[in-house]
Amino acid sequence: MRGRRWAGQPPPLSRLLLGILPDAFPWTHFLPEADIHAFAVELVDTMRAADSVGNSASVAQLLIAWQHTVEVHSDPELLAALTRDHTEDYGPAPDPREVG
Repeated sequence: MRGRRWAGQPPPLSRLLLGILPDAFPWTHFLPEADIHAFAVELVDTMRAADSVGNSASVAQLLIAWQHTVEVHSDPELLAALTRDHTEDYGPAPDPREVG
C-alpha cells in the first residue's frame, strides 16, 4: 500500500486516529503495527482526495483492499503460503488466449 509513513512517533492527531481505528474498524486487530500505520495514513490521504472531487468511491475501494489484506493476515496458512519463498520453478505459463 502507498502513502506517507511516520518516522518514529506519529503526530498527536495521528495518535488519536490510531487510537480510534480499532473501534471503527475492528478488523485492524489482525494487521501488523506497521500496516495499521500505513492504513491510517492511506485512509486520511484517500478521504481528503475523495472529498476534493466529491466522490467517496475511492474510500470504499480502499477499505475493501485493506479488508482483503486483513483476510490474509488473519489466516496463518494463507499468510504462510503467500509469504514463503517460492524457489521452485513451475514451468512455462500457458498462453491465456489458448486456455479454456
